[in-house]
Amino acid sequence: MDLEAYANTHRPDWERLDELARYRGLSPADVDELVELYGRASTHLSIVQAQAPDGPYANRLSLIIARARARLTSATGSPVAGAKEFFAVKLPYALYQIRWLTIILAAAFVAIALAYGTWYANNPQFFDAMLPEEAQLAYVEEDFVDYYSENPAASFTTLVWVNNAWIALQEVAFGITGFFVPYVLWANAQGLGTSAALMHKHDELDTFFAFILPHGLMELTAIFIAGAAGLRIFWAWVAPGRTTRLQSLAYWGRQLILVGLGLVGVLLISGLVEGLVTPSPLPTALKIAIGALVLAAYWVYTWVFGSRAAKANVDADVADYDGGRQTITG
Repeated sequence: MDLEAYANTHRPDWERLDELARYRGLSPADVDELVELYGRASTHLSIVQAQAPDGPYANRLSLIIARARARLTSATGSPVAGAKEFFAVKLPYALYQIRWLTIILAAAFVAIALAYGTWYANNPQFFDAMLPEEAQLAYVEEDFVDYYSENPAASFTTLVWVNNAWIALQEVAFGITGFFVPYVLWANAQGLGTSAALMHKHDELDTFFAFILPHGLMELTAIFIAGAAGLRIFWAWVAPGRTTRLQSLAYWGRQLILVGLGLVGVLLISGLVEGLVTPSPLPTALKIAIGALVLAAYWVYTWVFGSRAAKANVDADVADYDGGRQTITG
């Protein structure tokens, strides 16, 4: 590669980054531009250092990036600015990176649940072999609905949040094994399909959907997100790409932390819906619409903000030297 030509091509970006790094009165638009140029320059530096790690271009660009990082820290160092960067850039980009795997897991889950539900619905005699009629009726007429209303809304919401967070945590923690996430999703899909078939056997399928869909749309999506994050760690280990296996695991491990922090809020919202909306006397159509609106809001947030960060080449990762992966020379 002609290093001089490469430097000449990107010099306007480097000079603009240096200018912003030296300017004290940054506007919000200037800060956004500084973040974008900082991400680009970091990529440029890795390319330049690969060609001439101790050359003048690497030394000069290292100094510019160091100055920009210091300016960026001072410009965005307030808690409000940090929260804005997390929710507007880092979190949606981390979720955006695993969007397709999340959708694939959701499709597989639905397919498995439908397969089990259809099979049991067409073979209801298996329920009679497993459960006496009294137990079936107790589940259909009492237990299924009472589960959502037998405890006060506040304590039930907390219980649901903790339970779902525990499932998500296990997927994230053991995702690197490669088999734990498929196992958990398969078991839950089987249980959901079987429950739907039992409700169908006793003509209560409408009740099943009325009490599952309002909160289940977002709650299950959160489980799929956790599964996608866990499997992405597994894939980083199996196929690290152009980086070393350790570097790949470290990078995706940091992304997993971001996703985990985001899931805390997502599961809290789905828990509130399950505790307050699902057992409420609101019309079924309205309850389902609320659940669908929450799910739509999540995907709009992920797609709009995540794609914006991706197009701007803004990484959700920390800077190279914050991560201990780059030496600033000069």
